[in-house]
Amino acid sequence: MKKFWSNYKQTIILLVSLIIGAIVGLVFKEKTEVLKPFGDLFMNLMFVIIIPLIFLTITTSIAKISEPKRLSKVIITIFGVFIVTSLVAVVIGLVSTYSIKLVNPSDSKAIVETLGEAENEEVELNILERTVQAISVSDFKDILSKDNIIALVIVSILVGLAISKLGDEAVPLKNVLEAANKVVLKFVDFVFLYAPIGLGCYFASLIGTFGASIAVGYAKTFIIYTVVSVLFYFIMYSLYAFIAGGKKGFFAFWKNILPATATSLATCSSAASIPANIKSSKAIGVSDDIAETIIPLGTSFHKDGSIIGSVFKIMFLVYLFGANPSIIKVVGVALIANLLVTAVPVGGGTISEMLIISMMGFPVNALPILTIIATIIDPPATMLNVVGDSASGMLVARIVDGKNWLNKKHKKA
Repeated sequence: MKKFWSNYKQTIILLVSLIIGAIVGLVFKEKTEVLKPFGDLFMNLMFVIIIPLIFLTITTSIAKISEPKRLSKVIITIFGVFIVTSLVAVVIGLVSTYSIKLVNPSDSKAIVETLGEAENEEVELNILERTVQAISVSDFKDILSKDNIIALVIVSILVGLAISKLGDEAVPLKNVLEAANKVVLKFVDFVFLYAPIGLGCYFASLIGTFGASIAVGYAKTFIIYTVVSVLFYFIMYSLYAFIAGGKKGFFAFWKNILPATATSLATCSSAASIPANIKSSKAIGVSDDIAETIIPLGTSFHKDGSIIGSVFKIMFLVYLFGANPSIIKVVGVALIANLLVTAVPVGGGTISEMLIISMMGFPVNALPILTIIATIIDPPATMLNVVGDSASGMLVARIVDGKNWLNKKHKKA
């Protein structure tokens, strides 16, 4: 019993705090807004540490890889796994929505009139310009912002590569960065002492605000997406874990993934879940250099939940306006739009939603429709975004470190 409590103490406390928060939110509804500052405090602490955490973990992880072959193999394998698992997510999204009408075409006029005309701002969605804005910034200070995480990730990779390339000449800087990384991780430990209170209050406010206000017209989409997410969570990630490590990998995954799951559901933020997710991945048995690279990278470039959500948004509008796009177009738009979703809570997907509307040829006043869908599916979508990175980390470990990667990790420990 003591061993069980030792292994699952953090998970149990987090889950209990979320359950209590959900009950409080459902009972007191809008009154739970008074608890939001306690949740915001936790979120603010997490966001303060996100930028140095991403920079230091990626930079030091790449810099510590002394074998150039391993470095290139890790990076190439990570993006290879991202591509494959993203395509799987798109297929799941299509299968889930292709034969089930999320909304009746006859409702389109009523829904659009209810939402009102969106402000007709001029939005130039030049793909090349959006890409440049996503992967770079015009001033160094802008890199120190959670709104530019993709650019930060790229800079971190380049700095890590530079340190690795210089070898002994860069050892002093590498030592400083590694020490700073340890300090940041210890800071995260301190913050997580407050997690049960902060996450519980945040979740109570979230449920109290949105739980009873989901319009009937979107309930079907919410229910279907939630069911798909739960099935994807248990079936696909169990499959990935088993492929990566057999029965041992399966049990290691489910023993250690719940803290990251709870954090993602409570915060609705992939970025805020990075610390918990890195811890979960390492506890599963993924080597430090892979875990500390794939989790921050996955936050920007790998989002199973958002990709499935993009398919749901597209198909919602397809049924609403009676369109008939090709499957290839739906897949392409979902993948492209997903790459432009930033790793922040509700609202970060506005650019991708505008891109969906533009590329699919729907009216601009459909934007509020997608905003509502994004809001109601955000918790399960974030859960898949976060947990998908850990599951992908196991697959990368299997490819890079061989079939006995779990044993190798334990021997090092």
